[in-house]
Amino acid sequence: MLRGSCACGAVAFEADAPAAPIAFCHCRTCRKVSGTAFAANMSVPRNAFRWLRGEDRLTSYESSPGKVRRFCATCGSALTAERTGDPNAAVRVRLGTLDTPLKAPTFVGHMWRSEAADWFDPERVVPQWPEFAPGR
Repeated sequence: MLRGSCACGAVAFEADAPAAPIAFCHCRTCRKVSGTAFAANMSVPRNAFRWLRGEDRLTSYESSPGKVRRFCATCGSALTAERTGDPNAAVRVRLGTLDTPLKAPTFVGHMWRSEAADWFDPERVVPQWPEFAPGR
């Protein structure tokens, strides 16, 4: 079971499905809606996905014909994307909204690198800290 919510807690969802492979999408639209270098996504079967609360708080954006991205209208959290014209299409969950820990996830990889931000290189090794960087 996967569970997730928006930043303000107004919207919550669950998917009665195991964790699927994770994909990192660098396309221009995913970068814009996530506000960063890429979006981390996981597909779940549409029939396994349900809104637990706040469905009336969702707003959506059709980013390309038939592809709808859903956001919390209160806090702006990007929650899902889906192809609405295909009843068998998966729901793409934005992993930053998951509340469920993922144990030993698998990965598809980085896609749409042709549209990647010029300032991000997934192969660059940079320092890491458990919280704030020293001196910040």
